[in-house]
Amino acid sequence: TMSLPPLLPKVDAILVLDNDGQRLAGKYYGKFLSGPQEDGKPVEELRTSFEKQVHQKITGIVARADAAEVVTVMGRTVVFCGGSSQPGGGDVRVVHVGPPHESELVLAYLCEGMYDGLSQLMGGTTERAMVLDNLELVFLLIDEHCDGGYILEVDGGKLAGAVLLRDDEGTPSGGGPSGVPQQQGMPPGVSPGDMTLGQAFRQAREQWLSGAL
Repeated sequence: TMSLPPLLPKVDAILVLDNDGQRLAGKYYGKFLSGPQEDGKPVEELRTSFEKQVHQKITGIVARADAAEVVTVMGRTVVFCGGSSQPGGGDVRVVHVGPPHESELVLAYLCEGMYDGLSQLMGGTTERAMVLDNLELVFLLIDEHCDGGYILEVDGGKLAGAVLLRDDEGTPSGGGPSGVPQQQGMPPGVSPGDMTLGQAFRQAREQWLSGAL
């Protein structure tokens, strides 16, 4: 019998916020704050309100690059990396908003990967001024990391490399972010139960991409 491939993790939104809670870059996915709302408020107004609530929960908390912090906002699991303990501090926060059922551990892993990719793209820094000067790269990073809410890559080095390749060529890179031909099936000698989170994400991504072509 065929074993089901690992499910691609899904997020409702990816945000890059400064230390004042202002969105510098980001995308919302699916139906979360994306369609007509019952109260008739504009979508952008609702998103800004949500981001203010996120900021209120995480302000003053500095999350290490390898240890994302977790809060709950509007019933959603919100994980983030980065930040500054000082008002007006320079470091931005990378925020992942997950559906209520998504694992905190998985969301933290995703957030840490994108934060690492952002840091590599920005030359080892995540300061607000540097991010603002390179917003095009930041949006490319989000696109390499996530497509339609589905996470495609979590390795910071591969994410940064794929973004720089796309920026140089001006067109999306073919195949996987690392340029390695995508393979069907499980990696040699690896069973689903033995796969790490990273291996599982890559395997699910390859199968999803091959089916979408």
